[in-house]
Amino acid sequence: MRQIRYYLVLSILSLTVSFGQNSKTYKVNTIAFYNLENLFDTENDPITFDDDRTPEGKDHWTEEIYQDKLKNMAKVISEIGADVSGTTPAIIGVCEIENRKVLEDLVNQKPLVKKDYGIIQFNSPDRRGIDVALLYKKKLFTPTNYKTKELLIYSDNDKSKRVFTRDQLIVSGMLDGEKINLIINHWPSRSGGEKRSRSKRIKAAKLNRQIIDSLFSEDPYAKVITMGDFNDDPTSPSVKKYLKTQRKTEGLNMKELYNPMEDIAKKGLGSIAYRDSWNLFDQIIISTELTKKDFSSYRFYQAGIYNKTYLVNAHGRYKGYPYRSYADGGYTGGYSDHFPVYIYLIKEN
Repeated sequence: MRQIRYYLVLSILSLTVSFGQNSKTYKVNTIAFYNLENLFDTENDPITFDDDRTPEGKDHWTEEIYQDKLKNMAKVISEIGADVSGTTPAIIGVCEIENRKVLEDLVNQKPLVKKDYGIIQFNSPDRRGIDVALLYKKKLFTPTNYKTKELLIYSDNDKSKRVFTRDQLIVSGMLDGEKINLIINHWPSRSGGEKRSRSKRIKAAKLNRQIIDSLFSEDPYAKVITMGDFNDDPTSPSVKKYLKTQRKTEGLNMKELYNPMEDIAKKGLGSIAYRDSWNLFDQIIISTELTKKDFSSYRFYQAGIYNKTYLVNAHGRYKGYPYRSYADGGYTGGYSDHFPVYIYLIKEN
């Protein structure tokens, strides 16, 4: 497998951007998403299928391993976007977390504890008990409203055969005094094959678009960010046809969605590797209002994949893949099978 080609960002702490003859400085905030690859505690929850992630389970998930996994996740999160912003992300969407407790343990790790992150998390109906959630710096973001929307999927269109999966989390609030709307996703997997499972992700896309349209009905100029592990690429039907994303900012009409990850994917880059090929399942998609070039308020500046060298497996049959935390029946000491993704929002000082 070929080695990863890195998606580079400007290595600056105080962002200065030149437009024509004018050079200006900007506030920078990083918005990130990270699939934490089964961040479970060690306790057996009797109502979910978490038995493997216990000390007695087949994964031998001990307290020592759990603490090491927390340390690794905190290190990564603390560094996403710091090359430009000089600090940890203002907002992080996460998925594959078991409960609120693991997030409380995460934000109390040494690299994050002084950043004072808040948590928004609801228990979802997923049979394994994994949820999506939002972490946010309390000094920068103030939630004003949050709720979840159930994704209702049925096998063979039989309502007695519900497929239980993750809810979509909707959070509205004030980022440094500006209203912003966020949706955190973890769409159904490709278990059983991409084609066979495609309809489930199309259902997820339709729900996501419905949520976004409801935000636009309240405010056509709403700043909306939908992010997550979509288990589909930027050019997949669920994203392009049903979520209705656009590759370019030029010519965007009001109430449309721009996907900066599409151009990144076209360069051959991805956030997850499988059978010697890359997919960019982890995406951050934004509304028209965030693409405008009036930087008197927060606007989109740049997107990227956080794929630093230490996050890449250096040896063995998975060489060049994301250095995951669990493989071949045991804990590896790695991080996640996904790379995080991020965008920068900037505003003129």
